[in-house]
Amino acid sequence: MTKPTHSAREIAAAVTAGRMTAVDTAKAALGRIDAAKALNAVVTTDPARTLADAAAVDDRLRAGETMPLAGVPILVKDNIWASGWRITQGSRLFADFIAPQDAIAIERLRKAGAVIVGIGATSEFASKGVTTSPLYGPTRHPLDPALTPGGSSGGPATAVAAGLVPLAIGTDAGGSSRRPPAHVGVAGFKPSYGAIPYGPGFAEPFFGLSVIAPIAADVADIALAFEAMAGADPRDPDAAGIAQEAEDIAGLRIAFSPRLGLDVAVDDVVANGLVSAVARLSAAGLSIALRDPTWPAGATEEALMPLQHAGLAALHGDAFRKDPTVFDPDIARQIERGLSWSGADVAGALVASAAIANAFAAFFAEVDLLLTPTVPCVAWPFTQLGPDMIGGRAASPRAHAVFTPFVNHARLPAISLPCGTDARGLPFGLQIIARRGQDRTLLRAARHIEAQLQA
Repeated sequence: MTKPTHSAREIAAAVTAGRMTAVDTAKAALGRIDAAKALNAVVTTDPARTLADAAAVDDRLRAGETMPLAGVPILVKDNIWASGWRITQGSRLFADFIAPQDAIAIERLRKAGAVIVGIGATSEFASKGVTTSPLYGPTRHPLDPALTPGGSSGGPATAVAAGLVPLAIGTDAGGSSRRPPAHVGVAGFKPSYGAIPYGPGFAEPFFGLSVIAPIAADVADIALAFEAMAGADPRDPDAAGIAQEAEDIAGLRIAFSPRLGLDVAVDDVVANGLVSAVARLSAAGLSIALRDPTWPAGATEEALMPLQHAGLAALHGDAFRKDPTVFDPDIARQIERGLSWSGADVAGALVASAAIANAFAAFFAEVDLLLTPTVPCVAWPFTQLGPDMIGGRAASPRAHAVFTPFVNHARLPAISLPCGTDARGLPFGLQIIARRGQDRTLLRAARHIEAQLQA
C-alpha cells in the first residue's frame, strides 16, 4: 500500500502554489483506496465525480480564489449527506439513497477546496462500537486484518491510519470518532455540541448528542478542518458560536483522572501508558493534578442507553415490525429494546444525562482540561462486540466504551491523541476534555501535548 507523504495543510499549500494540482492529488488518493480494498474502509467511490470536483478546484485557483483546503482529498462517513453521493448509514433500508444536498459542514469543506474521494464505512445507523454493517460487512484494522478498528467511525479512522487520505469526517454521539482513532493510532476530535452545524441529513437517533468530527494524523490538520466547518448557521437551530480566542495554555489548570472517577477495568498496558505520558507532560512543564470528577449515584452508560434504543425505535420501529431481519442483528436488538422502554424509562435516562452534564460543569468550574484514557484496551477481533477481558475482568460488550459517552451528554469538546502501543504495536489513546465552547483552547493545548508526546 502506498501511503501519502503530505499532510492536508502541505497538500493545500502545494496545490495553491501550483506545485501539484487538485486532480493529481485526487487521482493519487483514488489509487491508494483501490489498492486497499481489503480493509473495507471505503465503501463507495465515484471517480468521475471526484475528478470533476477536483478539476473545478483547479479552475477556482486559476481564477484567483484562495482556499485553505485546496485540493485536499477527504473521506466522508456513510451517515453524512454529500450531494449526489450514495449515503446509506450502512443499512439495507437506505441502500439506494442518494443525498439530495450537502450537510452544512460538507458544503463548507467544499467551499474551502476539499475534494471528496470516497465514503467511509460505519456500523448501521452509527449505533455500534464495531464497524460492520449488513450492506458492507466488516472494516478491518490497518495493523491486523483479524481485528476491528472499533466504531462507529471505523472506516474514516482506518482510512487515515492507512494513509489513504490525510483527512476524514466522522460523527461522534458517544465516542465514535475518538475510540476508533485511538485504536488505530491517529487523532480524532469531538467538538462542542453545536460548534459545527450538523445537518441537513438523516433523522438522528442520538437526540442532542451527535457532532461532526474530523479525524487526521495530527492536531494541526484537525484544526484546519475544524476552522473550515465551525460557526453558527441559521439552518441549524443548535449551531452556536464558540470562543474566538484561545486561552494561554501556560496557566491552564489540568487534571488527570486515570479512570474518569468510575469503577471500570483498564488493561495494564493502557493504565501504565497513560501514567507514563502524564509524567512526560509534567516533566515538560505542565502542571497536572490527580483529580476525578464526582458523579451522581447510578451514573453509568447503561443508565443512558434507553435514549439510543428509543431513538432507534422511533425512527425504525415500523420497519423492524415488518421485517426485523433487514437489520444488523445487534441493531435489531437495540430497536426491540427501544420498543419496550416506557416513557418513564426514557425520562429517567434524560434525568441521568442532565445529572452527568451538571457534574461535569461543576468539575470544569475548577479545572480547564481533563486528561483520561480514550479507551481501556486495544483492538479486539472484528467478530466480537468487544474484548472478552479488560483489566483481568470479564468484559461486557460495551466495557470498551466507558470513557467517552459522558462527554457527549455534557456536550463538551474532547480529542483523542495517540499515546502508546502494546507489545504487538496496537495503539491506544489519551483523551483531553475541555469546557464547552473552549474548542480552540483545547486544540491549542492538544498541539502542545502532541508535540511533547512525540518528542
